[in-house]
Amino acid sequence: MTQLQSAAVPTLVDFTVAEPETTVATPSPDRLLEGTPQTVTRNFFIDPTGQLFAGIWESSPGRWRVSYTETEFCHITRGSVNISNEHGYNRTFKAGDSFVIPSGFAGVWHVLEPMSKLYVIFEVVAQ
Repeated sequence: MTQLQSAAVPTLVDFTVAEPETTVATPSPDRLLEGTPQTVTRNFFIDPTGQLFAGIWESSPGRWRVSYTETEFCHITRGSVNISNEHGYNRTFKAGDSFVIPSGFAGVWHVLEPMSKLYVIFEVVAQ
């Protein structure tokens, strides 16, 4: 049983030894604004309800539109990203910075240099 599967007895998930579910992707062409970014998601944890996720996300430089249906906590561990929206929000985050993106946020992710972040995502599953 992998640590991504639920177990009868909850155990801690140590990112240094756990084997994540890994996905390599690129933003869809209709969202892509600049560059040819490639993202790597290493998901180390999914709770039994399928609503809470935790892992490491990496990206090469690029700029694309985002629209959040989930709430995400981010902690940048390497590189930098600028996040903006049409309402005037414009902020650059770098290694060591932490922030939360609430469900409903729509804007632009601009990865300025190769970056990685720790993430925790909560997404309500429709009943």
